[in-house]
Amino acid sequence: MNWDDVVVLINFLSRWILFGVAAYKACSERSKGWLLLTGAFFIMALDIESSILEILGIKIPQDVYRVAFQIPMMLVTVLMLWGALHIKYEGTSFKHTEYLLVYILAAYIWSFLSAAGLLGESLGVNFLFPMLAGGASLIYLGWVLKNYEIGSGKVESLFSWGLILLGALNLTYPVTRFIDWFAPIGFALGGLFRLMAAIGAINFVLFSVREVQTPHPPEINPGAYILPNGDKADKLFSLVKSQPGTVLITREEPTALIEKIPRESLVFWITRVKEGKLQDSPTVYAISPTKIDILIDYVARALRSGYHTIYIDAFEYLVLENGFENVLKFLLNVKDRVIEQRGTMFLVVDVRTLTEKQRKILEKEFQSLK
Repeated sequence: MNWDDVVVLINFLSRWILFGVAAYKACSERSKGWLLLTGAFFIMALDIESSILEILGIKIPQDVYRVAFQIPMMLVTVLMLWGALHIKYEGTSFKHTEYLLVYILAAYIWSFLSAAGLLGESLGVNFLFPMLAGGASLIYLGWVLKNYEIGSGKVESLFSWGLILLGALNLTYPVTRFIDWFAPIGFALGGLFRLMAAIGAINFVLFSVREVQTPHPPEINPGAYILPNGDKADKLFSLVKSQPGTVLITREEPTALIEKIPRESLVFWITRVKEGKLQDSPTVYAISPTKIDILIDYVARALRSGYHTIYIDAFEYLVLENGFENVLKFLLNVKDRVIEQRGTMFLVVDVRTLTEKQRKILEKEFQSLK
């Protein structure tokens, strides 16, 4: 296998890894943004021109190719921008729709001019608008992921930086593609940037939790407990957060916690302000209140890695964002996993926010702490 074959293989595998990561995130989080990105990465991974038509010995005539090449790039651009907006804003506004519509109309007019031969025969000129827009969409997506989804973790940040660098490379494509000596270099750089993104993406979805070896504190008995807000909850919080091997699912701002908790702690700050890993040792993650499905997976991995105590004081906020029934399912799922691992779970609740029926359901599933 020569170098060119290696580059082709890297490009091929990296494209499908990015598609797989997006598909996993879309399915696990039921995320519209990641579903849109799944479509974008699928089109990029399929790469009909190279992976299908060339194998079948089909060559597209140049006058057709100058338009056919633009179609997938324009679709990818729309899906990436749309998906990035969903991730950043958890939806798209009327203003966002206006921007997308302007691009779609501009892309349609450009492709019509190209098909009519009004842009000339130069492929560089014909590819100028779709490649500039596609490169810009990759850069924007990488920036959104870095600031709103991935955080500052060193390995997972390769995901966003790989996309940003790939987008920057695409901006040069209308010119560099037709420079004979640079074309193979550009193809190799594209493979390198995709590989960076794929490595970061894999680390991002795996969410590796550092193994901890901490004995279960004798003053905290295994089981699932509920307690109301008040002095008892404050005293318990002081005890729990001082114990190594504790997972905190909290609304308390991390900077107020990190100096008071052991390094072998895991904090999930429930917030819409930020997203992703904020720091290591102790490990702090910011996570959206609507991502309770993925939070279950995180808690399960933490329990398997040696963490033994789960403390939740974000109940009311989770209910506000997801509804009582969805949060109850989340709590019962976490409770079952905690009991299976012979750990301890504490749920702090302001009983004034509950109906009588809701209070009885929680008291049936969780022991009152005396």
